[in-house]
Amino acid sequence: MDKLVQVSDQEILIDFSLGCKCRTTIRLKSLISTAPLAFKVQTSSPHKFLVNPPTGLVPPLSSASFQIVLKPQPHLPSSFPRSPSDRFLLKTAAAPDLPDSTHSDLVNHWFASFPPRPTHDVKLKVYFVGPFLLAHAVAAGDFEAVRGIVKRQRSLVPELPLREAESLYRVAAQHPDIAGLLLEAGLRIDVVRGGVSDDVRWAAKGWAGLHVAAAFDRAEEVEQLVKDGVECRDKEGRTPLLLAAGKGHLRTAKVLVAAGANVDARSKDGRTALYRAAAVGDRPMVEMLLRAGADPTIGDVDHCRSAIGVARDKGHMDIVKVLEQGEAVLHAARRGELEVLESLLEKGANMNFCDQYGLTALHVAAIKGNKDAVMMLVEFGASVEWQDAEGHTPLHLAVEGGSFETVEVLICRGANVNATTTKGATPLYISKLMEYEDITKLLLDKGAAAPLNQLP
Repeated sequence: MDKLVQVSDQEILIDFSLGCKCRTTIRLKSLISTAPLAFKVQTSSPHKFLVNPPTGLVPPLSSASFQIVLKPQPHLPSSFPRSPSDRFLLKTAAAPDLPDSTHSDLVNHWFASFPPRPTHDVKLKVYFVGPFLLAHAVAAGDFEAVRGIVKRQRSLVPELPLREAESLYRVAAQHPDIAGLLLEAGLRIDVVRGGVSDDVRWAAKGWAGLHVAAAFDRAEEVEQLVKDGVECRDKEGRTPLLLAAGKGHLRTAKVLVAAGANVDARSKDGRTALYRAAAVGDRPMVEMLLRAGADPTIGDVDHCRSAIGVARDKGHMDIVKVLEQGEAVLHAARRGELEVLESLLEKGANMNFCDQYGLTALHVAAIKGNKDAVMMLVEFGASVEWQDAEGHTPLHLAVEGGSFETVEVLICRGANVNATTTKGATPLYISKLMEYEDITKLLLDKGAAAPLNQLP
């Protein structure tokens, strides 16, 4: 069944405190234009949670919300932040035979009717977070619990009141790895009396000085440190660019990219800088990385999700649109759709987006003989020396496609007439093999070396 609803978050975050009711709100948006959306929320732990309202109707293409209430708890959760025993199921269905306004009993009866009605179900996981549990995890030296909380509640650490932040750091200082994690999460440096030891900040995470400068957006310091290299990695395999991109430090990220940082470098979890920026919905960062040639199709280790996939899962549809423009550029170049191509490029679409074979828009335009598309792409800055998975440059493919004019355009724009594929084939070799006499003469006139004597 097609997706019927967009949920504000697939994870239910409960800001936990002992002995108090804890509430969180989940927002729904109906994706149906022809009928109301009926919804019903079920929990695996009705003795702990209340849902208000547990059922309802959402008008076509409109939004609604429900509140999840954790009843006062006398004890800490048995495990946190993830609560494996607590789950919610959101059942949704188009309800053309229900009035726009109806009693919850009618919706319940409608869902329970026989035969069962087709539904779109969304599973929601429960995570317990908040300053109370964070302080408890820090005091217990539970690195994984601290990391889980700050990962899911990114605003928690930077927004801690001064006194709480000071207290938290004093306790965390007994655990250098946790102290480093809190600093990375945004614990303000000014709350640490007397400054923070470089040993605590760096050694705990395996950071070099460039990691620290990138993590705290010290762009001027980064400009000095990049002279010694930009690809250092911490214990999680992150480069300084990965840190800067994940934290939204655009200026620092630009400095690192300009210094030659690998925009497709992956940490141990397989995530790239573009993946991290897409996951948090950072459009300016995404657009900058795409212009630098970042590949939006690279997947992470756990879920094989690409930057496009994680942006879609998180509901960042504006980011999805930006990322998918790379594919649109590829299609427009292949078909020779010049107006579409120009419009995409003027909006900053990624001209170096690659398909699964490593082919860029310039490659596909070249092999199709779309001379005007080739000229446009080069004028917008597309690289004439970009190689696909087998080492073909656009000139190789223009020769293979047999378009004399396209070959001529690429050579005039600086393409290397003696470029070789991974098997050693040059454009001249391909031209000889295909028996293109006019292209062969052009290549020789432009300085092409003698071709190989046998097949590569």
